[in-house]
Amino acid sequence: MKIAFFTETFLPKVDGIVTRLTRTIKHLVDAGDEVVVFCPDGCPDEYMGARLIGIPAMPLPLYPELKLALPRPAVSEAIDTFRPGLIHVVNPAVLGLGGIWLAKMKNIPLVASYHTHLPKYLEHYGMGMLEPLLWELLKAAHNKALLNLCTSTAMVQELSEKGIQHTALWQRGVDTELFRPDLRSTTLRRRLLGGHDDRGTLLLYVGRLSAEKQIERIRPVLEALPDARLALVGDGPHRYQLEKYFAGTPTTFVGYLAGEELASAYASGDAFLFPSSTETLGLVLLEAMASGCPVVGANRGGVTDIITDGVNGCLYEPDGAEDSLIEATKKLVGNDLERQALRSAARSEAERWGWAGATEQLRSYYHSILN
Repeated sequence: MKIAFFTETFLPKVDGIVTRLTRTIKHLVDAGDEVVVFCPDGCPDEYMGARLIGIPAMPLPLYPELKLALPRPAVSEAIDTFRPGLIHVVNPAVLGLGGIWLAKMKNIPLVASYHTHLPKYLEHYGMGMLEPLLWELLKAAHNKALLNLCTSTAMVQELSEKGIQHTALWQRGVDTELFRPDLRSTTLRRRLLGGHDDRGTLLLYVGRLSAEKQIERIRPVLEALPDARLALVGDGPHRYQLEKYFAGTPTTFVGYLAGEELASAYASGDAFLFPSSTETLGLVLLEAMASGCPVVGANRGGVTDIITDGVNGCLYEPDGAEDSLIEATKKLVGNDLERQALRSAARSEAERWGWAGATEQLRSYYHSILN
């Protein structure tokens, strides 16, 4: 097949969408498909055999890490040259709308996928009143597609309820060869501790440092567990505010890690806390589980597809009592025998979900549209 992706988010950015797309592209190319990716500029020219076409883009004022690229005539010319059998628009925004328009104008089958729960982000940026309008815009864009893929059953249901048609599940994936428990490292653990003594529990967060991730919710856990230390791995527009908020606590701002260094960080933590209640899935949870690090996540959205409470991790109620996250964390770290059982079950769950299987499922969706 010949597939053209349009995405507002790609390399060199680091997040769950980029992880899914890079793994997907590798497996598509390995299967013999030809792939072109239209994305904001700053990307390399090629990735794993796929051609990348960077489009000039401007940072979004509220969220500088997200760059908005405006479609231009060169994009249409590149589509005419490549002649894709199918266009796949990822999180349609500005560049994505260009992909939708080109698909309709050139009569090319269109698939869209939903990865970022933007309507739920608005309240964290003081714009909650715009949520109904954003849903209408998303509905108008997504309903141009023959198929709308979601990364969790919760999102399939929510998008369907909002009037988005032709929804289906694009299953999760994780690299269990990279993320594994035997990468636990004393050296990396010392780096995560950032000079704080290693006398208790090392709590870990990996992901964007942004308002919608609700990272502030971890501070009461630190106060309730006096021997706990926290490492925040990642970066983002909310870092300065978080540095002020966590001042005076045993918290280390590690910055971005990648590859085996990131995998080693997961394996070296004692518990992974992911307080966000706005996730369409939460791939970092699967990475932590594959690394044998017990996880706590919110009982909302896509997280509930991954965590079975008390079996392979713990869920907390983000809208309930303030101490819900504290109690879930205490369950995770309180009993060594129980924690070992959770670690083992978490690894077993992660081993069920490889990227090869997720991409074969995607290819079957493509084939059903093209045939």
